[in-house]
Amino acid sequence: MSALAAGAGVDATTLPLSHEPLPVDEVLSGDPTTAVHELGDLGGVGIGVWEMTPGTATDTEADEVFVVLSGRARIDFTSPALPPLEVGPGSVVRLAAGMRTTWTVIETLRKIYLTPSS
Repeated sequence: MSALAAGAGVDATTLPLSHEPLPVDEVLSGDPTTAVHELGDLGGVGIGVWEMTPGTATDTEADEVFVVLSGRARIDFTSPALPPLEVGPGSVVRLAAGMRTTWTVIETLRKIYLTPSS
């Protein structure tokens, strides 16, 4: 599917996504996979759907705001050291570029994200 055209709509909760394994050096437990579908760009903001299956993996974050559509996870912040977040449907989270995180996905997590366009 291509970018979302003006006046068009999509059900982000059922949008088919193509998963790929995470890099081995990022996986701490399980066999998590991720998928992304870019919906487009609006005023310099990239918008898309991202999903991760159960497992635990580390990440270095980009500037992002996201809203969880489905699933459950815990996000631990290793740098900077911040309290962990439990996220589920309806959670809205702001991440900053360079943050080091560990994601423990308990139930496949799907989110809509907004990031500065590159």
